[in-house]
Amino acid sequence: MRNLVLVALSLSILLLPITTLAQHEDHHELNSAEHTNGYFRAAVLIGHTFVPTGPEPDRLAVPSWGLDLEYWFSHKWGIGLHNDLEIETFLVEHEGQEEVLTREYPLVLTVDALVKPWKQLVLLVGPGLELERTENFFLVRAGVEYEFELGHGWDISPTFFYDTRQNAYDTWSIALGVGKRLN
Repeated sequence: MRNLVLVALSLSILLLPITTLAQHEDHHELNSAEHTNGYFRAAVLIGHTFVPTGPEPDRLAVPSWGLDLEYWFSHKWGIGLHNDLEIETFLVEHEGQEEVLTREYPLVLTVDALVKPWKQLVLLVGPGLELERTENFFLVRAGVEYEFELGHGWDISPTFFYDTRQNAYDTWSIALGVGKRLN
């Protein structure tokens, strides 16, 4: 598990310098919500993932950190690599089986299609993987967030998403992100 965490942290550290490669743009364009050219956005999130611990409605709130790397083709359409690390070891019932799964710091990686149907409301959906030392799962993520622009390309975004793992369990998460748009 330690290797998985080190790989995730190394990847994050390697990708963060991309933010320094942004070209200088006109101040008005950086703050405009009506971008026509493509741009990158990076965000760091802190949140909680709610994991089933037994019969419905029992859920465990697991703290999580996230790193979102997005490319927006236009103001309306984009693609994102969304990464979440749940920073706790927990037990979860395995759907359709009597065994209980132990999950140690699982890492969730998704590639999501992004669309802004109205103002700064972002809808996202895409496939992904939950990577964990004992067993990995394919998953599908659907979510919503709203980017509140702070100026100079910065934003703050409350986020909600739902992950359904194939032949396993479902989770939902809430998070708060701080993002930077890089033109």
